[in-house]
Amino acid sequence: MKLSRLSLLLLLVALSALMFDASAQHMRNVTACNPLSPNKSGYTLVYDYESVDVRPQFPGGERSMINFINDTREYPYDAYHNHIQGRVLCSFVVGTDGKLFDIQVIQGSGDDSLDREAMRVISKMPKWVAGMVSNSKVNVRCIIPIAFRL
Repeated sequence: MKLSRLSLLLLLVALSALMFDASAQHMRNVTACNPLSPNKSGYTLVYDYESVDVRPQFPGGERSMINFINDTREYPYDAYHNHIQGRVLCSFVVGTDGKLFDIQVIQGSGDDSLDREAMRVISKMPKWVAGMVSNSKVNVRCIIPIAFRL
């Protein structure tokens, strides 16, 4: 009788672990952002890049985004002449319509002109293909680095 109770207990533990794993796959990391949301009202739900079924994409893919950044980026005059280099880590939200909003620097280069230029480059990007959850377009936060090297 004890062996069957032990077997039953192990079976219950295994089943609960499977159920927990299945429910964990459907958990999504969603936050809210407002800093002047696109429609200027209330908070907007934003999914993390890793939490969506279909991730947002720059038109033409990652290679096209790199080419766009390299073609659009202009090295700030003072930073160039003072041999300042750095990497700016930027965050932005791709809206359900593909437009970018809530652009911010989350890790600066140490030079304000490089940080401003990185934000300018992102603000010039064309509409992206929106991210999706369960076949519905959603707002998705993306993070990209923009490097400034001489």
